Amino acid sequence: MSGDLGFGEAGSVADPRALGPRPSLQEEVHDLGFGAVVARESRERLLNRDGTFNVDRRGRGFFASISPYHALLTMPWRAYFGLIIAAYFATNLFFACAYELCGPNALEVSGQRHASFLEAFFFSVQTLATIGYGRIAPVGLGANLLVTVESLVGLLGLALATGILFARFSRPMADIVFSKHAIIAPYRDMQAFEFRIANRRTNEVLELQAEVLFSRLEGPERVRRFHVLSLEREKVVFFPLSWTVVHPIDSSSPLRGLTHQNLIDTDAEILILLTGIDETFSQMVQARSSYKPDEIVWNAKFKDIFRRSPGGSLSVDVGKLHAIDRLGSTEGA
Repeated sequence: MSGDLGFGEAGSVADPRALGPRPSLQEEVHDLGFGAVVARESRERLLNRDGTFNVDRRGRGFFASISPYHALLTMPWRAYFGLIIAAYFATNLFFACAYELCGPNALEVSGQRHASFLEAFFFSVQTLATIGYGRIAPVGLGANLLVTVESLVGLLGLALATGILFARFSRPMADIVFSKHAIIAPYRDMQAFEFRIANRRTNEVLELQAEVLFSRLEGPERVRRFHVLSLEREKVVFFPLSWTVVHPIDSSSPLRGLTHQNLIDTDAEILILLTGIDETFSQMVQARSSYKPDEIVWNAKFKDIFRRSPGGSLSVDVGKLHAIDRLGSTEGA
């Protein structure tokens, strides 16, 4: 029995040299899944500040690209309720027009007179919501068929809207806010790269872990490389207040000796991935962000965001999370 594992006869595999140079182990492990092509050719920001990726997927077809269920789950609350209200009024207008097209005798109002368009609209509202006051009644086969279809649309629409609303409420999401700027700050006898995070919600996030990677173009071919930045503390068990994530710029740091202009020239980007456990849902939650050179302030420090009460308790002013004090104009790590 041959041992080719289904790859075919011996000698059928292409020459490995024709596949190009193999990425180093460090690139394979630390490229965050962007792949060698993106790392080599892309000159755009890899990760947006809100955690989304700069990815344009094409060739999926119209309906696959819309992905309505995912869009309804992830869109902002105002957009979701706005869409539900718009769909509600559009559906009633559609059926009101349909009743009008059935003829002037399709709807009969008590008192032996025919319904106006406005009365047809409110009859549609009553039918869609299965209210039925009995003042307006459908007359004829066409109008009664429309009532049947609209009742079904109302039942299915209510079920879908309720199900999506429940799914949105039950989906665990981290609301961790990142400081608008990262800083290069004095740290013991050296400098450090720092950024600050806080939990904007009242729920608790446990076992919060941070992974920070430094990415830049390197070498004569200007290939993007990824380096893991060691942190003073990579994990906190509890996250009730705020956390200043610190990368000491020591002799082993890839940021050692770099200036702000060096970061710009090499199209540097610092990528951040946070993972933790949402105590309310007991499920893993994630938060992502990144910093570009123009979002890093050199020789600065974060302002104190703690509020101290006379009784000795502490609270965090999340509104001051982004506040920094500039210490000078020195730009060099």
